Amino acid sequence: MDWDNARVFLAIYRRGTLRGAATELQIDQATAGRRLAALEAALDATLFLHTPKRYVPTPAGELALRAAEQMEAGAHALQRYMQGLDDRPEGVVSLACTDTVATVFLMPALAALRRRHPDIVVRLIVSTQLSNLTRREADLAVRSVRPDAPDLIARHLGRRAVGLYASRDYLAQRGMPEPGNGLAGHDIVVYDREIPGASRELLCQEPVQAARIVLEANTGMMLTQAVAAGLGIGELPTHLAALYPNLTRIWAEREDPYDMWLVMHGDLHRTARVRAVADAVVEAFAKPAPPG
Repeated sequence: MDWDNARVFLAIYRRGTLRGAATELQIDQATAGRRLAALEAALDATLFLHTPKRYVPTPAGELALRAAEQMEAGAHALQRYMQGLDDRPEGVVSLACTDTVATVFLMPALAALRRRHPDIVVRLIVSTQLSNLTRREADLAVRSVRPDAPDLIARHLGRRAVGLYASRDYLAQRGMPEPGNGLAGHDIVVYDREIPGASRELLCQEPVQAARIVLEANTGMMLTQAVAAGLGIGELPTHLAALYPNLTRIWAEREDPYDMWLVMHGDLHRTARVRAVADAVVEAFAKPAPPG
């Protein structure tokens, strides 16, 4: 089985379309189609049924998946191993995090990193989805969930907390909410349902069944901007809310703590450029956060 063809097969299996696979692999759609056809010819098997909406794997495709994933794991292991031998602080390092982490912590750290190591290029992947480090979607990731995969190294960066906030204008018009009544008579902004770990039923231990959802956002920065604009009450990281003078903390005694982790693959922690970026991230989180 040719690895280039197997990569296309895996991308189609995961994305469901030729276009999605081509986008992921940064090739054109026609090339993706040719590589799939070449793989099916080599295996003398039909791997997908082409429905109007997506490519559906056949029984042969399901059987091919495991072998293709083993090839992928071997290719990535080889690449990580070779990177682990690299003691030069130069090259590209991909770093995955949320937009709030990038804004508050990482931008100053990356500026300092640039001055120390001008030959390192950071590829910043800003998303609320958890990047798969084993599949090389990123070299490093800052997460609020500690991974349990044995091939990943996790370093504790510190503990942060979220609290309830609203703008001064909002509270002037609607008043301070009363604890225990489900935020009755108030508008709230919440995370989109697709965000991992986001709660929509409780905000800082307060049930919100009596509140009205007026906006759903898929990033922390957009949620913060919505609260700052006066759309409603929202649950925000205290260190981020502290940067907005027009925000008022509601029920300051209530907060939900969470931990932050720096995660990398075990094969990469000795690579000079990855270690340099990791050190910059650790330094950024070691600085005191603004009081919330």
